[in-house]
Amino acid sequence: MRIPLTLPAGRSDDVLAVGENSIDLLAELDGHPAPDTKMALAGLTERPGGQSATAAVAMARLGLKTRYIGRVGDDDYGRRGLESLVAEGIDVSNVVTVAGVTSRVAVILVDRRSGTRTVLGYRDPGLVMTPADVPARTIDAVRVLYLDGTEVAAATAAAEHARRSGTRTVVDIDTTLPGTDRLLRSIDVIIAAAAFPAALTGASSLGLALARMQADTGAPVVCVTLGEEGSLARVAGHEVRTPAFRVPVVDSTGAGDVFRAGFVAAWLHGGDTTEVEDALRWANAVAALKCRGLGARTATPTLTELRAFLGGRM
Repeated sequence: MRIPLTLPAGRSDDVLAVGENSIDLLAELDGHPAPDTKMALAGLTERPGGQSATAAVAMARLGLKTRYIGRVGDDDYGRRGLESLVAEGIDVSNVVTVAGVTSRVAVILVDRRSGTRTVLGYRDPGLVMTPADVPARTIDAVRVLYLDGTEVAAATAAAEHARRSGTRTVVDIDTTLPGTDRLLRSIDVIIAAAAFPAALTGASSLGLALARMQADTGAPVVCVTLGEEGSLARVAGHEVRTPAFRVPVVDSTGAGDVFRAGFVAAWLHGGDTTEVEDALRWANAVAALKCRGLGARTATPTLTELRAFLGGRM
């Protein structure tokens, strides 16, 4: 089954990612701490992360010409975060630097025994984006606009302009916030966290929740990531279930972010003939390969590595 969306032609770049960036402090533990206890760290590492920034890095490594727009503070965290994107060949010329504000930071507890993680994030209110942060010309220059669900006002304005200009839209959504309903009505591909469809629709089963979400939003493709169980999508009234790939898991931080990047990369490389199943296979493979390393981006594969892992398919 083909992705039922035609990509725009004649654009200078492939994708613009808009939203969160972060510096992640990864605290490695052998187990999860109980309340009111002390526990020795097995390791402490600083790595760049953040939903949209991590997806941008994955898309760049997968061969897409990528731009990123977000907000950072005028501090060392912000500087290092931007340097990490520039090092991947990502255009950050429209990033907004806010004076006197601490850049977003997250403390991530990584359980080395299971590879699972708990994220404790901090974001200064001054980092909340506005619609003016995303110029219309940057949306008009790309084939796909990639958004996360945290920047509702800016994302909604950008998505509504994208619909008018023919730019396709993909959103990473995990939380229902004021205005989320309006945002989703301008999105072509919704890729949600496991609990989101039920939280949005109140449906009792995942399949019914996806069906309601598609009917309510009009999105041609709705998908939910399911970790070790892979993913479930609904396209043109049909369900598409794709299994996960099994790899030794070091850290699952960022796996969902790069899953979405894998889908976008498969779609843009395959063009209008891309099969949904192939795009989801890429997405699951990119997410699995990322889990081999510590941090949101460390083990994210290149296009060559991904194709080798998949045996050259697509």
